[in-house]
Amino acid sequence: MAKNILICDDAAFMRMMIKDILTKNGYNIVGEAENGAKAVEKYAELKPDLVLMDITMPEMDGIEALKKIKAADANASIIMCSAMGQQAMVIESIQSGAKDFIVKPFQADRVLEAVQKVVG
Repeated sequence: MAKNILICDDAAFMRMMIKDILTKNGYNIVGEAENGAKAVEKYAELKPDLVLMDITMPEMDGIEALKKIKAADANASIIMCSAMGQQAMVIESIQSGAKDFIVKPFQADRVLEAVQKVVG
């Protein structure tokens, strides 16, 4: 069965890139969110198998959204995405329950490796 994935990134082209990589490899994109607040909302509504979450977003950042989603669902699987040089944020997100992180600019094989590791 295809895994359902929610993509959260404030940049539409980033969401499109990730969506493209994942759909070509048999994953099902059930929703997209452009900020952390929307991500929390959509997670509750869609109950995806996995969330790909950008760290830096308007309204509510990815770490805040990660904490809110994990508080609502301890079993939530979330992979964080960050630009280079955000090591402290990456560490905080892992400590807050993220399963993995991917560094931008994305490399298709790294995205797939992280997703497969977390949801198979």
